[in-house]
Amino acid sequence: MLKIFKYSLYDLARSKWIYLYTFFYLLAGFALLYLNNDMMSGLTNLLNISLLVCPLISIIFGIMYFYNSREFTELLLAQPINRNSILLGQYFGLSISLSLGYFIGTSIPFVLYGLFISDIIFDFILLLVTSVALTFVFTGFAFFLSLLNENKIRGFGLAIFIWLFLAFIYDGIILLSLFLFSQYPMEIYSIAVTLLNPIDLARILIMLKLDVTAMMGYTGAVFNKFFGSSLGMVMALFSLIIWVLIPILLSIRIGNRKDF
Repeated sequence: MLKIFKYSLYDLARSKWIYLYTFFYLLAGFALLYLNNDMMSGLTNLLNISLLVCPLISIIFGIMYFYNSREFTELLLAQPINRNSILLGQYFGLSISLSLGYFIGTSIPFVLYGLFISDIIFDFILLLVTSVALTFVFTGFAFFLSLLNENKIRGFGLAIFIWLFLAFIYDGIILLSLFLFSQYPMEIYSIAVTLLNPIDLARILIMLKLDVTAMMGYTGAVFNKFFGSSLGMVMALFSLIIWVLIPILLSIRIGNRKDF
């Protein structure tokens, strides 16, 4: 697995898309800090961008990478190499490449603006951790969809749908259900449905740390009310870790049974 991981990492290091991804966050970081002239406001706005862009780029780039490297994967499968090693090597190579691009692109602007002498350094670290976790989650989704669908168009379509559903449609469905059944106690329901969306979990995790109640939304406020900041953060972080494992474990299961 280590050799395949190194090869994937080296191959992706030559990809222009990784550099464009890094440059996007580099430009966004400088722009947000310059326009807001405040590191906390810049961090909050960067959070809103990261929660949408990280999952989108991870799942789209993951789909592209897997389909484009399919012939190489089949060549590796013809060798006496464990399937899990091949899949995990490619998965970690892609996830870590995207995570490094995000880390470099977001860190440079904040470091130059005095991150290490500010009081938001731990908030910034939490943003990095949650965004990297989302990168791993949606890269896992990309591998899962690629293994599940031979047809590239169907794979891309499902990837876009999953991103749209978790980023936008899911919250709309929750709000509609809360409105329709507002006469019933919905607190437990709100927490349960929040745990089923990794993007919402990442948002609430950071909002609990920032203690920005107005930006948490109803589900975030309920999370804070039931568990408090510390316990709520631990539960959200643990649930996010579970989400990191789910897609790649499903991918391994399908990959071991798939006839290439």
